[in-house]
Parts: sequence; structure tokens; C-alpha cells
Amino acid sequence: MEKINKIKEILEERIIILDGAMGTMIQQHNLSEEDFRGEIFKDHPYDLKGNNDILSLTQPEIIKNIHREYFDAGADIVETNTFNGTSISQADYHTEEFVYEINYQAAKIAKEVADEFNKTEKDKPRFVAGALGPTSKTLTLSPDVNNPGYRVVNFDQMMNSYYESAKALVDGGVDILMIETIFDTLNAKSAIYAVDKVCSEKGINLPIMISGTIVDQSGRTLSGQTTEAFWISIAHTKNLLSVGLNCSLGAKQMRPFVEELSNIAEVYLSVYPNAGLPNEMGEYDETPNITSDVLEEFADSGFINLVGGCCGTTPEHIKGIIDRKSVV
Repeated sequence: MEKINKIKEILEERIIILDGAMGTMIQQHNLSEEDFRGEIFKDHPYDLKGNNDILSLTQPEIIKNIHREYFDAGADIVETNTFNGTSISQADYHTEEFVYEINYQAAKIAKEVADEFNKTEKDKPRFVAGALGPTSKTLTLSPDVNNPGYRVVNFDQMMNSYYESAKALVDGGVDILMIETIFDTLNAKSAIYAVDKVCSEKGINLPIMISGTIVDQSGRTLSGQTTEAFWISIAHTKNLLSVGLNCSLGAKQMRPFVEELSNIAEVYLSVYPNAGLPNEMGEYDETPNITSDVLEEFADSGFINLVGGCCGTTPEHIKGIIDRKSVV
């Protein structure tokens, strides 16, 4: 319980700062297919460009430096580079057999950087959250409009996929497990089950963060749940540190749903929005100043306990958030 207690102690004093986007930072390196492959996957028969998670194996220094940039900006927590680190998502690249190593090394890399900062700045503890993304499949919706009962995977297969990733993240030394960008709460339930199984087997109590994503101004997840229904569905989670929203929308568009969740959730609230809505080229234009303006208002309103950034955000966005007096 030491990790939970330490984090809660900080949360009683101030808002905790999360990192920003990993993918946005990776894109700035303009990596080639050869860079993604490295020596390890030199002869892999399928393209790997775009598989950001594999970079923890092939380009570990790049991932380390991204974590350093976010800690330098003032983040208290960085997420592991494992958003698509499940066997279900890695199947798109035919790299399922490397899932344990991807997650283990990603956790180890992030933890090494956190330890660097913890040694030199002992008054500001740094933590690592093991990221468990939504996967590329859904348990609630059929991909075949002519067969509504069809599912590509079942609950047990989804749970086993999450279990493998969560176990590796824990073995790699993460302080927190984060089930994030949830568009299908049934997927999240399989992840919750998997995380509980890992923690029970290891006899540990890691804090759990859960973050959903809403698709538009209806305030619903892709599988159709309202914000309130989403909270009710996951409220039973053991060692639940926080619930929140991330991705999909910018902070401004998120406001009514963040307020609603803050009124009903019985745990700490996290928010890490995109840098606004994407433009016609799929890029994010919202400046750190604009993002931090909105998030400062969230803090003034008492909505948030943990805050960071998702797609399009950078260390500059995180620093912009920290520079606001209401946030720190």
C-alpha cells in the first residue's frame, strides 16, 4: 500500500501532473522503417513503421529521452510506451510473441528515468504508470453489420491479452497501472479482471487509474455509455485511485463531462485532453497557453486532481499547465 499512500498524500496537497503524448513526441523524430526495425527485427517479414511500442526494444534511448523531457517539464507521472502493447493490438504487426518483452522493457526504461530524477530531486517523487490501452478490438460491438452477435474476440481472450501485458509491466517495476482511453467498458472490465489477477497472484496492491474517452458532444463512449454509466460500470475496481477522461476531445469540449464526472465519482479525478480538435490534416494546433487556460479553469472549479495531455500535447503543454498557479 506504500505507493497508494504516497500518491494520496501528494494528492491531498496539490494536483498531480501527468505527462503528455508519447506518439506526438515520437513523430518528431521522423523515424524510418529501418529505425523501427533496428537490429532485432531486421528480418521481420512485415512492416513495423508506426508500431511505436516496438521502439522500447529497438530505440530505447529515444523513449528514455521522451520520458526525461516530460519529467524535466515537471510531470510527476509518466506513462510507459505501451498503449498498443497487448497481443491483440500487436497482432496487426505480427509481433504478438514479443508482448512480454515490449511491456517489461518499456516499464524498465521509464522506471530507470524516474529513478534518475528521484535521486537528484528527492523532494519531488516521480512515478511510472503502466499504460494498458483499449486494444484494436471491441467486446461490445460487432464489426459485421449483418451479424450483430459476431465478435472477433471473447472476454477471456481479451482478459488473457491484458493479463500478459499487465504482468510484464508489474515485473518491469511500474508504480501504477493505468487502463486508459476506454471506448468500450466491457474491454475495460476484462482489463480490470486481468489487473486484479496479476496483483492477487503477486500479493501486491498497486493503485489503478481508469480513464475513458467520449466520442463527441453527446458525452457517450463509442459503445454508447453515458459518463455516469461509465463510472457506475467501473466503480467497483479494487485499489481504484482515480477515474477520468482523456483523448477524443480537447479540454474545452470536455468540460461538461468532466464536471459531471467530478460530481459523481468517489475517487480522485484525472483529465488529459488532446491539444484541441484535429485540423483538416489530422494535426493538433492548440497551443500550450490555450490548453492550460482551460485546465486552469478546471482546477479553479475543483474538478481535477490529476492532469496532463493526450494527442498533440508536448512537454511545452505540460510546462504550460504547471505554470498556472491554480494547478500547482
